[in-house]
Amino acid sequence: MRILLISGISGSGKSVALNVIEDAGYYCVDNLPPSLLLELVKTLELEGVKNAALAIDSRSAHQLQSVAPTIDQLRALGHEVKVLFLTASSETLIARFSETRRSHPLSHHLQAERISDCTLSLTECIQAERELLAPLQFLGHVIDTSNLSANHLRNWIKDEIAVEHASLILMFESFAFKVGVPLDVDFVFDVRILPNPHYDHALRPLTGRDQAVVDFLEAQAMALELFDDIKNFIDKWLPSFKRDNRSYLTIGIGCTGGQHRSVYMVEKLAKHFQQQERVLIRHRQNH
Repeated sequence: MRILLISGISGSGKSVALNVIEDAGYYCVDNLPPSLLLELVKTLELEGVKNAALAIDSRSAHQLQSVAPTIDQLRALGHEVKVLFLTASSETLIARFSETRRSHPLSHHLQAERISDCTLSLTECIQAERELLAPLQFLGHVIDTSNLSANHLRNWIKDEIAVEHASLILMFESFAFKVGVPLDVDFVFDVRILPNPHYDHALRPLTGRDQAVVDFLEAQAMALELFDDIKNFIDKWLPSFKRDNRSYLTIGIGCTGGQHRSVYMVEKLAKHFQQQERVLIRHRQNH
């Protein structure tokens, strides 16, 4: 059975992800206590279910330490298990809760455990949840949904579930330094040293995927040299990450606005590596 375990910080988009996955034909269960995971999988297997998405969150705080050993058991039984962990910056989460005017799911639970009558702030709830979910965060692939629209996240999740089993998935992600470095990258390369197409009025409205921008950058010897340096770094260390049984390796490429130089470099790197690796492409500022 193909099993997708989903977890993450409240407000980071788990409901959006589950809806997309359910639409893709997965059997979905939300807020599953980890103690029921093995039995549920056995039941679904008997019923002939081939794809299941199971969400585990902080409301099962006292059982989260058992998730990693249970995943090992499931894999030993022959199941393909993939873990997605959604997160976002605290500023983004606060803004989302403010927009929906909903209380944090842990607010009442944590308040009941406190001796004092002081009301817990939203920031305190978010921090407490990060600590509770720490055992799950690095079991699989972390997706930072900060500054992502719901539609953008839906497309990313569709890409995730479309990727067939591979020993390692190589993710190339462009972003804007002016917005901030994403939380989900393993390595960051800064391409702001390259000439900026933004200052050419004809190129400004385009992106790094447009041929005119590609031609502009590839006329710069340093752009090709920087590409070679990044490519060679990945080529050298990728086998080590595979031996470490990593499922994902995310390479972040940043420029000022996340529109021209970083997009160009991501597309060029992805084109090179997709000849021999499973590759996904993400552009944060090009929705």
